Amino acid sequence: MPRERRDLASRYASRSEKGWAIAVRLATPETIRNLQRALYQRAKQAPLQRFYSLYDKVYRRDILTHAFALCRANGGASGPDGVTFESMDEAAAEVMLTKVSEELRGKTYRPGPVRRVYIPKANGGERPLGIPNIVDRVVQTAAKLVLEPIFEADFESDSYGFRPRRSAHQALKAVGESVAAGMSWAIDADIKQYFDSIPHDRLMKVVATRVVDSSMLALIRMFLAAPIIDMREGGGPRRPTAGVPQGGTVSPLLANIYLHLLDRSFRKRTEKGDLEGRLIRYCDDFVLLTRHPPTRELTWLQRLMGRLGLVLHPDKTRIVDTRRESFDFLGYRVRRRARRQWVLDISPKSLARIRERLRGPTRLTFKPVEALVSEVNAYIRGAREYFRLSPWWSRRRLDSYVQMRFAQWFRRKHGQKFPMWSRVSGDRIHREDGVLAWAPVQPWSQNTAWAP
Repeated sequence: MPRERRDLASRYASRSEKGWAIAVRLATPETIRNLQRALYQRAKQAPLQRFYSLYDKVYRRDILTHAFALCRANGGASGPDGVTFESMDEAAAEVMLTKVSEELRGKTYRPGPVRRVYIPKANGGERPLGIPNIVDRVVQTAAKLVLEPIFEADFESDSYGFRPRRSAHQALKAVGESVAAGMSWAIDADIKQYFDSIPHDRLMKVVATRVVDSSMLALIRMFLAAPIIDMREGGGPRRPTAGVPQGGTVSPLLANIYLHLLDRSFRKRTEKGDLEGRLIRYCDDFVLLTRHPPTRELTWLQRLMGRLGLVLHPDKTRIVDTRRESFDFLGYRVRRRARRQWVLDISPKSLARIRERLRGPTRLTFKPVEALVSEVNAYIRGAREYFRLSPWWSRRRLDSYVQMRFAQWFRRKHGQKFPMWSRVSGDRIHREDGVLAWAPVQPWSQNTAWAP
């Protein structure tokens, strides 16, 4: 998967803006598939079963080798040790895998520190991102390969984030279908600093409901307690007391495991008749949709968050009457179009982010047009795929914006006084220069609105 696709997915599909890499789809070796299938079936058939022998699977050579392939395909920056995938040839990788397998087998493995960097947010703030060393990413991925099928057997059907064969598009379609079916009230929720707030002890208790292998539990605890190196705080290692490192490959699974308590509690309450509606979650982004004003559901949600040691953001959590207001979810805006039709459109924040991303390369005129087109196309290809659920006319406006940026670029490139509209008019910019179109298909072939 090209890097631009990973970047976009990490900002929208994975968590809207979290900046995490997603797992690349590589063929899983049959031996690992058989193990995962067996673990899943045992967990599904026996919801109360606890697993005693898992740690020895983590240091299996086939699992470590596949974990390394997944990490290398995702790429990413170096951790505190400065080692990158580009600097590691096949021989070095073999040495690393042999060493870490022996350390895991002998229980002498200790995760290295996590390098903390900050990525800009759309509102002007920053979000911390933890980057482990490559070897620690590999071990985390190996642990994830073993643990994931067990907890997959427990997860609810309306949980879509960081799960096999599930996507942000499925979550968005579920929201649109629910609203169109008459669930016109929504709790647009936001958990305040979720990934930095997860209590370690409570998380480990949830993991221990399925896993009683003490060595595996100790390994997970080591991941959580890995020291953080933050140059803004002097660069010295600091032990976290809560949270999961954003950037660790096992972190999305752990985050899902903890918020599964939310999904499970809501299902049980609705089965009893205490609550109504549908809770659709993508990791820590979720909406709760009902047919009536959800004051009772909001009260329950606030109490449950308190029991989990989490806090709903007071300024970003609100009750929405979707017949009169819109709300944003995973980079899209859910809004009423006409009568009882609803549409998923690109949210204003996403539009601003897209325009800024396109504005960057078109500011510079030193590169040839072929290089500029290649860079712009790389971004459009990924962003267009993610926002393909939006209406044709919405994406068509982005085509107009691209034309405007190229007209300005040609003006500066050739020292002209006015934008060179003739150079980009019609489909010339697509036909002659090869710039990808945001809306390459006709509107009558799109099905972007939901109606009951």
